[in-house]
Amino acid sequence: MKYSHAAAALKKRSAVLRSHILDMMPPGKAGHLGGSCSIADVTAVLYFHHMNINEKDPKDPKRDRLVFSKGHAVLAQYAALVEIGYIDRKEISKIKSLGGVLQGHPDMKTPGIEAVTGSLGQGLSVSVGMALGLRMDGSRARVFTICGDGELAEGQIWEAAMTASVYKTDNITAVVDWNGIQSTGRLSEVFSIDRIAEKWESFGWHVIDIDGHDIPSIIDALEEADRITGKPAVILARTVKGKGFPFAEDSAAFHNAALDEQQFKAGREAVDQMMKEAKDEV
Repeated sequence: MKYSHAAAALKKRSAVLRSHILDMMPPGKAGHLGGSCSIADVTAVLYFHHMNINEKDPKDPKRDRLVFSKGHAVLAQYAALVEIGYIDRKEISKIKSLGGVLQGHPDMKTPGIEAVTGSLGQGLSVSVGMALGLRMDGSRARVFTICGDGELAEGQIWEAAMTASVYKTDNITAVVDWNGIQSTGRLSEVFSIDRIAEKWESFGWHVIDIDGHDIPSIIDALEEADRITGKPAVILARTVKGKGFPFAEDSAAFHNAALDEQQFKAGREAVDQMMKEAKDEV
């Protein structure tokens, strides 16, 4: 298999990210487990395989940028930034606390965070602006944006999508975390958004449809997106909300919730199993 070694190493990275996410949610402390875990595999590939970053300088002007437009899933990004070394590991236990640097949604005061997001729909607009600015500067840096599928109900997403297409913004790649569930239930029941691929295509984007938990597919999709010229690219990553934690998978109940002692214990056991499986493959 072409990416067997890299995929195994990245699978381990994904398990570590999920472990950190769990540690940010000790029993009784609410957090966005579901959406953070559905995008954990994509996040691992971006930070530890695909993006150009400087581990010693989060503000390196040559760096690629990653914006979590679905800001509530920032636990996955925090976990990656801890592993890179931008954030001290001890901050994990202080998330959403006075004196800590990790907020419930992204804040640019946190090292490695590129934009303030959380008000859904705005992150893609910010990212398009970044990409256009980088192009004007003659920079080869790329911008990556993670959007939620429920977030596609926001009109500003489509304004940004149209703008990126009109200006042939080919240094931006959007990733849609397509887990089929938003905060209060299934997308099909709350606010159905059908024919997602056709919508993006009609707005002039190159569309790539993948399994968002299959590491080689994620690698291939990101490389394909980088090669597209004259138009932006979007990766539709089909995912499972709460992936990795059986009690939370495919459930709106864990969009934003506090775990009890039993659930946290089950989560720790699930992480231990993920780590074991990943270690066996490396």
